[in-house]
Amino acid sequence: MSESKSEKVVYDRKPCIMTLAPGNYAWCACGRSKKQPMCDGSHAGTEFTPHRFTVETETKMALCNCKHTHNPP
Repeated sequence: MSESKSEKVVYDRKPCIMTLAPGNYAWCACGRSKKQPMCDGSHAGTEFTPHRFTVETETKMALCNCKHTHNPP
């Protein structure tokens, strides 16, 4: 059974804990990326777009992998 292009895919039920260096990032909002939790462009053809964010100083973050968070990075 294939996933609907209008539904988010739950990649994992636990967050990805990462230490991010300063820079710009694109968090995958659709769950289809092969480079979780970051976007690789797999959302093409869906209604989803990545959530772009900037890290100013090295930061440890818990990034949602279920894609249903109400508090994206």
